[in-house]
Amino acid sequence: MLTKILPFILAVACYSNASCQSDLPQDVKDKIKLRVDNHTNPGIVIGLINGDDVRFYSFGVKSLTTTDPVNEHTIFEIGSISKTFTGILLANEVVNGKIKLDDPLQKYLPTGVTAPTRNGEVIRLVNLSNHTSSFPRLPDNFTPANPANPYADYTEKQLYDFLKGYTLPRDIGSQYEYSNYAVGLLGHILATQKKTTYEKLMVDVIATPLGMANTRVTLTPSMKKNLAQGYSEGVAVENWDLPILAGAGGIRSDAVDMVRYIRANMGQGKSKLYSAMQLAQTNTRPADAAPQVGLGWHIANVNGVEIITHSGGTGGYRTFSGFQKNGKKGVVVLTNSAIGVDDIGLHLLDTNIPVTDGKPPVIETAEIPVDIAVLETYIGQYELAPGFILTVTREEKQLFAQATGQGNFPIFARAQNVFFYKVVEAQLTFHQNASGAIESVTLHQGGREIIGKKVK
Repeated sequence: MLTKILPFILAVACYSNASCQSDLPQDVKDKIKLRVDNHTNPGIVIGLINGDDVRFYSFGVKSLTTTDPVNEHTIFEIGSISKTFTGILLANEVVNGKIKLDDPLQKYLPTGVTAPTRNGEVIRLVNLSNHTSSFPRLPDNFTPANPANPYADYTEKQLYDFLKGYTLPRDIGSQYEYSNYAVGLLGHILATQKKTTYEKLMVDVIATPLGMANTRVTLTPSMKKNLAQGYSEGVAVENWDLPILAGAGGIRSDAVDMVRYIRANMGQGKSKLYSAMQLAQTNTRPADAAPQVGLGWHIANVNGVEIITHSGGTGGYRTFSGFQKNGKKGVVVLTNSAIGVDDIGLHLLDTNIPVTDGKPPVIETAEIPVDIAVLETYIGQYELAPGFILTVTREEKQLFAQATGQGNFPIFARAQNVFFYKVVEAQLTFHQNASGAIESVTLHQGGREIIGKKVK
């Protein structure tokens, strides 16, 4: 429980060749004030681009235990915005004639590693970047020793072991399924082709040419000094490390660097990467498919204007980046909270999109019946962390879930394998192995995903 009320802090910085003419709308300021005062988002930093005019707005603090304000130089984990960097790295190889988007994944795998196929079709590099590979969000051999830093111990061997053993559930390219595994794999193979690490490749190709000195996977001493503490539901959480899957979400940055990145993507300054950036912003799916996806970037038409966006999230951070394709407006929003800021970013791109106070709406979820025989398969113990066990039991047609040291609460089906709590904002997803047996569960809570292997 927090024992002191931290001040609402607003700082504004302007970087422009001309006088700053744009300003943050009052409704946005009011909603952000509510978020900061309620500790929903301890700190929020916004970079707002309006033509050549750039302004930074900083609200709140780096940590709930200090009064140090955030500013445009504060470091945040940008999470899945990293996928747009990976898309540009791929596009850059295509523009330079080194790689083709339709190249088979198999072409870039080490000897002895065979990618799965389906109905005679192969996974291509474009499928990894636009989430149509038929790979899942996370691999089924993802069993972190420390759920608070879940990707830290995932190895190259596990990366390839999953690939060799996975059976694709649907035709390649037939359906969009967001996959951290797929984009992490893409980033890894792009780096191994250059005999380097993902971080060095990203820094050499993107960060250094664009002058982004505070955009790295591994925190430098100065970045560590300026790092905002991440929070989930008001509790300080660990930073995430993604050594193998860095291309999916491992980058850290600040608002100044991210504005440089967005401006380059908008064509301001015409960097040498602009051709690759334009390719990454080009839809790679059928014209009638939803969503429209480039290489990493998501594309939408909002009130007649094409909007290019991507958001990100790790254990204690949420981020948003986006811009109008016409080059007029761009925005970056960074926060050290598991409560998202997409609505703020989208509102700044189009005021018809409402901005909220960050509190999730109350959603009435309809329960569905599940056969007792199916419920029976979920009964057992799942290890969410060493010594932390989730025990699932059944009484008649009702499942209960009890974590170590906590109460035994009923859970309710929203799908055959997806159950939700009514006493807390949390959800459980049960996973089958290839033979149909339940082997793990994922706890979704506070923006975090914790996987527990069935141990009994």
